[in-house]
Amino acid sequence: MKMRSWLFVPGDSERKLAKVAAVGADVVVIDLEDAVADHGKIPARKLATQWLSSHRQQVTAGNGFQRWVRINQLDGHHWREDLATVMAGQPDGIIIPKAIGPDQLRMFSAELYEVEQRNGITPNTTRIMPMVGETAKTALTISAYASEELPRLGGMTWGSEDLANALGASRKRDAPGQWTDVFRMVRAQVLLCARASGVAPVDTLHSSFRDLDGLKAAAEASFADGFAGMLAIHPDQVAVINAAFSPGKEQVAEAQAIVDLFAANPGAAALSLEGRMVEQPHLMQARRVLESAR
Repeated sequence: MKMRSWLFVPGDSERKLAKVAAVGADVVVIDLEDAVADHGKIPARKLATQWLSSHRQQVTAGNGFQRWVRINQLDGHHWREDLATVMAGQPDGIIIPKAIGPDQLRMFSAELYEVEQRNGITPNTTRIMPMVGETAKTALTISAYASEELPRLGGMTWGSEDLANALGASRKRDAPGQWTDVFRMVRAQVLLCARASGVAPVDTLHSSFRDLDGLKAAAEASFADGFAGMLAIHPDQVAVINAAFSPGKEQVAEAQAIVDLFAANPGAAALSLEGRMVEQPHLMQARRVLESAR
């Protein structure tokens, strides 16, 4: 199943929850953290669980979208109740905000195992995705994830807004619109560590949700850089992200030509295609493009 667009929807909004299934997002993320005030946490958990349960059949049938939940941060006091409640809806995955490292994920995984059992869920099937580098300290330790065994890990992403707040930064991008150095460093680490761990790297959101041209440029750059998907905070962003993370006709045609060339020359390490050399890394990339297109 594709995981290009990760659309966040507030867990306390019945109106938005009622519409989100028809938006076309590959992953719907019910947000119980930043989008919900403290006084709304309890009703939001109940609404989230109802929504998860009512849309479980779509995923079971092998179509539709994945259903994830962003719980509250693990060094706070809301997350255990979040987990205990929403797991009754059998979400596909849990996003952990402001993650501080692999040890914290292992602790969470152990608790998640117990909650899965209590809800009749096959143990270790619920994926987790940390939001990393959202503070100065955790931004310096992202590389630790790449050397750890984390079987539940389903992806990695990062939060530019929280990082900017933690740094006291008044800007995240320079005048031409490129990430400034610190944000570029964190983003690169997420991409490298996710790929090193064999999971999906998911780029951060484009906060100006009405700026669809800017989103298009950012999403296309993310896809070109090697990210597998991107966070979204508004339904209008979904179609733009899906298009940006889908190979174009020319890319697919070139990938098919590379695959066909190697198939016709079994055992070859390098071949010539239209005046240029293609090798095994090109073949691997071509196969990924075709898989993404399917």
